[in-house]
Order: sequence, then structure tokens, then C-alpha cells
Amino acid sequence: MICALLLGRDGSRGFPGKNTTLVLGRPMMAYPLLAAKASRHVARSYVSTDSPGIKAVAAQYGARIIERPAELCTPQALGEDAFAHGYRVIRDELRRENQELELLVLLFCNAPTVTGELIDQGIAALRANPNIDSAVSVSRYNMWSPLRARRETSEGLLEPFVPFRTFGDPNTLNCDRDSQGDVWFADMGVSIVRPQCLENLKNGLLPQKWMGRRIFPLKQWGGCDVDYDWQMPGVELWLRRHGYVEAGAEKGS
Repeated sequence: MICALLLGRDGSRGFPGKNTTLVLGRPMMAYPLLAAKASRHVARSYVSTDSPGIKAVAAQYGARIIERPAELCTPQALGEDAFAHGYRVIRDELRRENQELELLVLLFCNAPTVTGELIDQGIAALRANPNIDSAVSVSRYNMWSPLRARRETSEGLLEPFVPFRTFGDPNTLNCDRDSQGDVWFADMGVSIVRPQCLENLKNGLLPQKWMGRRIFPLKQWGGCDVDYDWQMPGVELWLRRHGYVEAGAEKGS
């Protein structure tokens, strides 16, 4: 069986209440749940949370609730540990039903830039290649190449975040945003993973260890997880470009 697991909690500092903030008339967290529902392969959706508001929206969209332990609901708690906890709950529930978990679709309440079609592309990739650990949505952001990254020194000045020699001969580098080739970021829209990735988190690559080591890219544009309200116009544009309209403006919306 293939299941989806959505993470969300209260307590955002940058954008309080972001997970249930209305986007085109729907709670932000509704979009990943709708994507899981639109998938041809996802049989069940679960939401791991401590939030009454998130639980209410999850129930509205037909998801099962996983009570997230308090120690996994703090600002310091890692998403990988919350995913691993939710995975174990789902695994054990399925085993009691004499079923096994084939793949787990990992989602975030604040990452609405995902579709059922993208989820199914990832599932197909994993089924076609048993050597792949995960399939992950990525977006190209060449303007944020690590070559352009800076950090503030103790003197209050800027210096390269990554030493230029990391990229080769500094004499061959330039300021063009595409000079280093395409820069792909995991945009947190979706990670489809094999159970072994969550059984053996310590073996995964930083910074998202739940993805394992052999990661297949599901390429899209404009994907992001929302941490600040200024990101909302971009998310609305993405959703409209993918066929969404204001809730109530279309039958079945």
C-alpha cells in the first residue's frame, strides 16, 4: 500500500497560522491533501500534528490523524524525526491489517506546490528503478547559486559563504546567474520515499536525511514551502497556473 503523511504544527514564528491560512479560499494545507487524493496510487492520507485547527482541516479532507508527541512539536524538533514517528505509526497500523507499506509520500502543510500528477511521476520512477531511494520535487533557482551566497563577518562586512575555489579556478567565474549550470533546490513539495529511508535515517544525506542517498529529481517550477507571508503571491500564481480558482467559483472546488 502507498500512503501519504503530512506534517504540520502550530507555533510558526515567521508566519503565524500559516498552515491553515486561506489561499484561494482554501486552507494552505488543503492543497497537499488534494494532491494526495488526486494521485492514482495513494490509498490513505495521514496528518501528524498537535494542532486542533490542523486536525479539523485534516478531517474535512478525509485524512487520518496521528497524534504527534510534544517533543516533536517544538521549534527545535526536526522534520525527519516527525516523519520517522509518523512512518512507524502507519507501518504498525498496516501490519495489524496484514498489509505492508510500499512507499510513503511525505508532504508539508505549508508546501502547497504539489500535484497528484507529480506524485504519480515519483511513484513510477521508484517502481521502475529499485536502486532509487526517493523521488523529490525540485525547482530551478539559478539566482540562488551558492556562488552568489554571502555571509556577514565579525566586522559587519560580506564575504563568500562558500570559498570561490570550491567552484574551480576563480579566474573562470563570473556574475552571470547561469554560469554554474542549473541549480536545483528540493522545494519541499513532495518526497516519495522507500520505508528503508525512514528506518535508517542516519544513512541519509543532509540536510533532508529522509530522502536517503540516491535521490531522483521531480522537476517543476516555482515550488516552495511557505515560511513568510511575502511568499503568498507566488504560491497563488503557482496554484492558478495549475488550474485552481477561488473556492466556490467552480463546481467541485
